[in-house]
Amino acid sequence: MTAVDRPLAAERVLRPWQDQTLPVAERVDALLAEMTLEEKVGQLGSRWVGNDMQPTDQPDPDPDPDVTLNVAPMQDVFAASGTIPVEEASRHGLGHLTRVFGSGPVTAAEGAAEVVRLQRTVVERSRLGIPALVHEECLTGFTTYGATVYPAAIAWGATFDPGLVERMAAAIGRDMRAVGAHQGLSPVLDVVRDYRWGRVEETMGEDPYLVSMLGAAYVRGLESAGIIATLKHFAGYSASRAARNHGPVPMGRRELMDMILPPFETAIVEGGARSVMNSYSDVDGVPAAADSWLLTDLLREEWGFTGTVVSDYWAVPFLATMHEVAADTDEAGVLALTAGIDVELPDTLGFGPHLVERVRRGELPEALVERAARRLLTQKIQLGLLDQDWTPEGSVSAAATVDLDSPANRALAREMAERSVVLLDGGTALPLRAAELRRVAVVGPAAAEPRAFMGCYAFPNHVLPRHPGLGLGLEAPSVLDALRSELPDTEIVHERGCDVRGEDRSGFAVATAAAREADLCVAVVGDLAGLFGQGTSGEGCDAEDLRLPGVQEDLLAELAATGTPVVVVVVSGRPYALGEVHAGAAALVQAFMPGEEGAAAIAGVLSGRIQPGGRLPVQIPRRPGGQPGTYLQPPLGVNSHGISNLDPTPLFPFGYGTSYTSFEVDDLLISDAEVPTDGEFTVSVRVRNTGGRAGEEVVQLYLHDVLAQVTRPVRQLAGFARVRLEPGTSTCVRFHVHADRTAFTGRDLRRIVEPGDVEVLVGTSAADLPCRGVVRLTGPLRVVGRGRRLVTPVDVDVDVDPAAGKQEGRDAGQS
Repeated sequence: MTAVDRPLAAERVLRPWQDQTLPVAERVDALLAEMTLEEKVGQLGSRWVGNDMQPTDQPDPDPDPDVTLNVAPMQDVFAASGTIPVEEASRHGLGHLTRVFGSGPVTAAEGAAEVVRLQRTVVERSRLGIPALVHEECLTGFTTYGATVYPAAIAWGATFDPGLVERMAAAIGRDMRAVGAHQGLSPVLDVVRDYRWGRVEETMGEDPYLVSMLGAAYVRGLESAGIIATLKHFAGYSASRAARNHGPVPMGRRELMDMILPPFETAIVEGGARSVMNSYSDVDGVPAAADSWLLTDLLREEWGFTGTVVSDYWAVPFLATMHEVAADTDEAGVLALTAGIDVELPDTLGFGPHLVERVRRGELPEALVERAARRLLTQKIQLGLLDQDWTPEGSVSAAATVDLDSPANRALAREMAERSVVLLDGGTALPLRAAELRRVAVVGPAAAEPRAFMGCYAFPNHVLPRHPGLGLGLEAPSVLDALRSELPDTEIVHERGCDVRGEDRSGFAVATAAAREADLCVAVVGDLAGLFGQGTSGEGCDAEDLRLPGVQEDLLAELAATGTPVVVVVVSGRPYALGEVHAGAAALVQAFMPGEEGAAAIAGVLSGRIQPGGRLPVQIPRRPGGQPGTYLQPPLGVNSHGISNLDPTPLFPFGYGTSYTSFEVDDLLISDAEVPTDGEFTVSVRVRNTGGRAGEEVVQLYLHDVLAQVTRPVRQLAGFARVRLEPGTSTCVRFHVHADRTAFTGRDLRRIVEPGDVEVLVGTSAADLPCRGVVRLTGPLRVVGRGRRLVTPVDVDVDVDPAAGKQEGRDAGQS
């Protein structure tokens, strides 16, 4: 009987690697002992069957030859170069199947049928019948047709709510598992270093601790559903020179270790992530895909990571074609495998049959091939793919009943959107006084465009531009729709005014006329996400400066000149410089791509139905130039006392956000004046709701190393807690701070806890820190590594309101 004729699950002899009573390691050993060298190499590759660059629905009759609709860098080039059929690719086995659901518009049933077809091919065409692992994108939800589009990751940052992020990720994972997927290519743990970078929308902000806590929460949620979480982009991608996608990263190792790497370590140690994806960039001249210090010495030997490292799409051949550190794709494969990449995505190029030939010629140790194969086979066994009763049909059995945009999903998306909207300034106009509004003009290029709420990896922006006849594939109202529902007794008129991009001002006149005749104008401006230059935000959509795209700022200036109060709502994937905008606005709201439920969330915040509770995960700059400049700066990075004429002070600081009530943070108590360099102290404050409405505040703890052997940030987030309080009530928030939380990379590149004074600051943003004290660390300098404390635990008391008899202070999300 040939491999092709062999029944899938009809084997009656239980092979050792199928025996679920044996430890996983023993099963992997037994399988590797049975495998040929060709079969081991086969596990290191992948196949993207859906990589078809031709639109299938209503092709453009007048296409622009300079415009491609790629969903991965240089996808059109690799698609045109030709790839082998999956039948041939599976002859010795296959590691991964790439984006079965995420390459074109298929229903859950259609995608499941394709998974079955492809898995059957992989199993039947290979001698040992090892199924492939199916991976998909899942940054703003499962990236497939008709699946829920949650807010973009930058909006998760605005929630400061790890628990909510974890619940969202678990829901995403359940949907993916139901249709036969095994690995999700999220979360993005890049820490923002330059707001001009197009992929800011995919990050969770500019602070490594915030990204660590939310990223680990996402990992826990996804992994709880049985989906392998993939940490990306490892590492340094967000710090490219001039914010250019794939640009070189001029960064020293100390900055890399203190600012960029902590979220990855935390997501592995605290979240349990099982996969890592390399960055496209080079750091100080060394491409990540060929960096054995990064992928092996640090990741595995120092951090103890045992999962798989997968290449970002075509990162292996890019070592030859983009970085020019390898002579050709074959040599690039050797470099990547040696450095520590285990599986090449999305198609096999550098990890092909030439690896077999090199091993047999003595040019490549077989141990490197076996090392990578062992890591992937371990995961396949953990996922149940090598259990005797596994079948392709069984792996997708839940697809027939799954609802990828279920009411429960939409409720989660709504909660995330509502919690992420940031009220920057309520001014004189918010909350809206509906009874006084006879007519409202809703103006701006994002007002009637629900795609503005979605990131570049949301399916409607990621794939559907190639299929314009299919619309969004789900229900997603616009702000215009939502305001008409929110204000049923008010006449709502709409004018676009201008496009998101371009220089066309022909719509200004009718827009300003509409504003002039209204009692209030709501101007909705910002971004439209796309890929590789096809949007104002997203992968390959970097910005020259931080002025609102196109002529939107000019439109806002003309609207303000009408004399009608203008409420400005910025829906964007990055922070824009809003100094001039703020000066002319009656109120200012920031919504970071809030997903399919974003319109109702924005309308609810404007009307006052929803109490705004979002906080800035990135600063809002005052002016469009003089960047980059995140809040994490050493002394010379802040206002330089007249030494420079450029003032980097932001318009709104990191962690900032207001609401329709008010809070006070006071009564600072630090448990110890001195603690040893391996000790712990407690910081407590009382937060009070001094306003007239219930609301949520994010209490933030910052630390400042007063004197260190290297320059340190003037303040850095070390803990936070989101608390809800009724008016007139208060609660006590306690942070338990281990001395490890002050660790930094010293001059000799070892991570150390240094004795000396540490300033403790608590408040509601990086600039509003009314509670200040000092703790002295005593004793010897400590070198710390694996096992050090990465998290600051927080307790929130439950107080009793004596007037109402209500319990308050419920912790809505802490770290």
